[in-house]
Amino acid sequence: MFIVMGGTGHVGSAVAGSLLAAGHEVTIVTRDADRARSRWQGTRARIAQADANDPDSLRTVFRQGRRAFLLNPPADPGTDTDVVERRTVAGILRALEGSGLEKVVAASTGGARPGERIGDLSVLWELEEGLHRQAIPAAINRAGFYMSNWDSQLPAVRESGTLTSLYPADARLPMAAPKDLGAAAARRLLSPLDDVGTQHVEGPERYTAADVAGAFSRALHRPVKVSVVPRDQWRAMFRQLGFSEAAAESYARMTAASLDDLQVPDEATRGSITLDAYVRELVARS
Repeated sequence: MFIVMGGTGHVGSAVAGSLLAAGHEVTIVTRDADRARSRWQGTRARIAQADANDPDSLRTVFRQGRRAFLLNPPADPGTDTDVVERRTVAGILRALEGSGLEKVVAASTGGARPGERIGDLSVLWELEEGLHRQAIPAAINRAGFYMSNWDSQLPAVRESGTLTSLYPADARLPMAAPKDLGAAAARRLLSPLDDVGTQHVEGPERYTAADVAGAFSRALHRPVKVSVVPRDQWRAMFRQLGFSEAAAESYARMTAASLDDLQVPDEATRGSITLDAYVRELVARS
């Protein structure tokens, strides 16, 4: 039995789907059982309700399986996201104690590093460090920029022909489709116990915001331009989107740290889904 956290989101769903397609038993860990049942209706997936803020409930689910995929749930941006997400990291690490799991695979992020007010870069670094200190063999996949981060812009791009980017239009970034990230994690869940340590996962090549605009343009059959938000306006933009002051600061500082010091090695596990293919599917689904 494989235990999968985040099984109603992009990457967790891809992990679970890959395992189910290969004939394995999967339990989806969720805080919202009704949502999970709706998402996985008609499949062999089992649903277990647990919360990383309640380590005992999460440990009970972990004890039902042999291996687990760990994903720190994203906090509501209206909260202090760093504080909330550090709390859930601590809960996940406590839940592993006495769980009996033989291996875990954790989702992290490219450029994870220690620091304050840099969002997932520091929160997921703390998850990595905690996994290194505990006894269960741990494989860590550091993901490139999620292609799905552009999903929410589809309505605006369709209406206005403008794609908003915090990065310069020509900045080349490691991007990956959630399905590729999920497939990579599933492979490590199935691999031998000595397949541990950190791997970086990307798509087949690196892309710029201009490339994203081009992919939308081809999929929508209309011109699409890039509008770059100046750095001194990032925090205000996040606030306008409903972020708390603390979350806006963290996301702005995380973006700046990623842009100024992109810590991604040349060697990476590469997926097969191109940006064009991802955007075409996104537009078709909508």
